[in-house]
Formats: sequence, structure tokens, C-alpha cells
Amino acid sequence: MTGYRSLFRTPEFTPLFLGSAAQTAAQTVGGLALATLVYRATGSPLLSAVSMFGPSLAQVLGATVLLSGADRLPPRTALSAIALVFAAGTAVQALPGLPVGAVFAVVLALGLVASLGGGVRWGLLNEILTEQGTAENAYLPGRSLFNMMSGLMQIAGFATGGVLLTTLSPRVCLLLSAALYLAAALVLRLALTARPPRTAGRPSAAATWRTNALLWSSRSRRLTYLGLWLPNGLVVGCESLYVSYAPHAAGTLFACGAFGMFAGDVTVGRLLPRAVRRRMATPLLLLLATPYLVFAAYPPLPVAMVCVTLASAGFGASLVQQERLMELTPGELAGQALGLHSAGMLTLQGVSAALAGTVAQATSPAAGMTAMAAGSVLVTLALATAARRSPRPEPRRSEPAERAEPVARAASAEAG
Repeated sequence: MTGYRSLFRTPEFTPLFLGSAAQTAAQTVGGLALATLVYRATGSPLLSAVSMFGPSLAQVLGATVLLSGADRLPPRTALSAIALVFAAGTAVQALPGLPVGAVFAVVLALGLVASLGGGVRWGLLNEILTEQGTAENAYLPGRSLFNMMSGLMQIAGFATGGVLLTTLSPRVCLLLSAALYLAAALVLRLALTARPPRTAGRPSAAATWRTNALLWSSRSRRLTYLGLWLPNGLVVGCESLYVSYAPHAAGTLFACGAFGMFAGDVTVGRLLPRAVRRRMATPLLLLLATPYLVFAAYPPLPVAMVCVTLASAGFGASLVQQERLMELTPGELAGQALGLHSAGMLTLQGVSAALAGTVAQATSPAAGMTAMAAGSVLVTLALATAARRSPRPEPRRSEPAERAEPVARAASAEAG
């Protein structure tokens, strides 16, 4: 398997990594600050949860309208522009006296823009690793390293954000987040190489729909997508209630979750042999949800911290599932395939945050977390049963690639 050190010797990997790290730090600090700001203003677990994970709700619209841009826009321009939009939007959220309704309007607008970011970023990562002659399975250690970075940045971001919120106002923390987004935009713009789009044609809703339909036409890919979206999303519904469950220790719980995610990514990305790793998706997804069932007893903070840490190691399942998705997807559609994964996952996270907040509003945060965890366990078991009943795996690339050619030709014709 490709080593982590060799990845940093790959041209353009490092600036993409650093730009993404700055964006993750900005997202954690800004998200915690915004959720705290809304909770202090409204006292509502639902609005607090949606303010932090609300951008995800707009992902479904972006996935159906904008996602073709993941392979049809110049990556450097797209990534730096997205970071700039987030810098501006986060600064607007920090304006004194901004009504809560306006805050949520900005949240949804940013989510719509973000729906394009995952596909562009991960498609570029796949392109960078492929063109440098790295091993065919280099995407998994590359994505694993990004996930580990995300875990570390979340640990640092949530811990730092929690400390900052005890001394500074949420609005000042939002401005710090905006500055981090601006730094990410500068790194991406100045350090990445200008590249042409991976696929001919201009982005359009029609092109997005055609390619999404192609990606969804395979039963194996459908099950993989559902496994990436549903169990993960329901557990993020649990996470969205940290602020209302422990208002003065939410940063600590988020940091514990990020540490657990880091440990899971290291284990799956570097320690598990490929033959073992391929069988670990279902066990890891069950680990992701089961510890949250303990919250039915409303555990004290130390027990909650242990449960959150253990559960978050299960997020390593996404690496196994993404490796499977890349095996089933032709290279020219990698950006949109990964973008569809990212957009669908974030959409379900937003929906689950809203659902968890609604349950918590009617009952308690602990009850909301327990309900989301139980749902995740049931969905995981149902998907595992469906996978066992599936026919033998489809051809890895030849059949999907041949079917993708008319899509590329149609996009070229549309651009002409």
C-alpha cells in the first residue's frame, strides 16, 4: 500500500491537503460558534442542531443541479471560489442584530455551494494520485490521510472553539472562522496548478441528472451509496444534539468524536490488510451507532465521552465503502461519483439533525440520540441483508465505462 510519506512527495498533494485542513478548522470553529449563538438566542435544540448541520440540507438540491460541475469545472478555480464564498458567508453570519431567519438563509446558501466542493476536491485528489503513477489503490491511503487530518483539525477546532467561546463572543469566533476560510482560498489559488476539467461540456442540471442516473443504475453502487449515507447520517443526528445535551461541554464531546474518528481512520487506512478491511464495513457501522444506545440512561459526561469516542471509530467504515465505490466507477466519472457520495451523505446528516432536534424538542436530547442510534443499527442490518442477497459483483470498470461514453458525448454536444 502507498505510504503516507510518499503522498506528501506527490506534487500538489500538500497544498490540497493544507487548504482542506484550513477549511475543516474553519468549519469546526464556525459551526460550534453558530450553534452556540442560535441556542443562546432561542433556547431551541432543534434550531441549534439545524444551524450547525443545516448546510447539509441544501446538498440535495446541489446534487441534482450543480454536481456535474465536479468534473466539468477547472478544479483550482472551483475550490478557491468555494472557500471565498464561505469566508464571505461566515462573516455575514457574524453581523450584530442579524435575524435568525437571515442566519438560516445564509446557512442554506452555503450548503448549496458546498454541494459542489466534495466532488471537486476528491475528484482532484484521485486525479493527482493517478497521474503521478502511484499505486492503483493509492486513493484509499490518500483519503485516509485526509480523514485523519479532518479528525485532528476537528479535535483542535472544537477544543479551541470551546475555549474561545468562554472568553469571546460567538460572533468573534465566526470572524476567526471566516479568516481561516480566506487563508484556505489563498493556499488553493496560489499553490495548485491550473488544470482543465476532467470531462468535456459545461455544467448543467441535465448533465447532472444523466450522470446521477447512470451512477444509480447499478445495484452494487446503489447499496454502496445507501451504506455511505444512511447509517452515517443518523449518527450525525446524535452528534447534532451535543450542544443541547451538554451546553457547557459540547466542544469536549465533539473533540472526543473527532479523536475516535481519527483512530478509526488510522486503523482502517493503515493497519488492516485489504482482505480483512473489505469485510469490516458492517461491523464498523454497528460500532458507529451502538454506543449511543447508552444515552437512554442519560449518562454523566465522563461516560458520554467514552461512548462518543468508541462510536466515532466506526466512521472508518466510509473508507471501506469509498474504496468499493471507486472499484465500481469509471475514472472519468470519479468526481461526480464522489460528489454524489458527499452530497448525499451531508444531506442525510442535515435531515437527521433536523429529525433528532425535533425528537429532542418533544422529549429530551438523550432520547433523540437514542432514537437516531437505534435507527442506524436497524438500517445497517437491513443493508447487510440486502448485500448478501445480491448477485455476484458487477464488472469493475469496463461495463460502467462503456455506458459512460454516451454521457460524455452528450455533454460535449450540449456544450457545442
